[in-house]
Amino acid sequence: LLLFMLAVPVFGFFVTPLSARLSRKHEFEADAYAVAQTNGADLSAALLKLYNDNASTLTPDPVFVQFYYSHPPASERLARMAGT
Repeated sequence: LLLFMLAVPVFGFFVTPLSARLSRKHEFEADAYAVAQTNGADLSAALLKLYNDNASTLTPDPVFVQFYYSHPPASERLARMAGT
């Protein structure tokens, strides 16, 4: 049991970035679907409003994003929305 308790945090350290990356990939896919179904400009405006209302940073540290963000940063999401 003690060995398990010592191994779980080490395993979690390597799994967390992979899980966050997969979640961000799904968010990009959801954004692409939403742009295809609606007006992309309105969607971008709504996304910016959400980030501002939540006082989220629009340019977070890239390393922190890789480890802990389950959603892509607003700048990346808006750039992809403009590109589709």
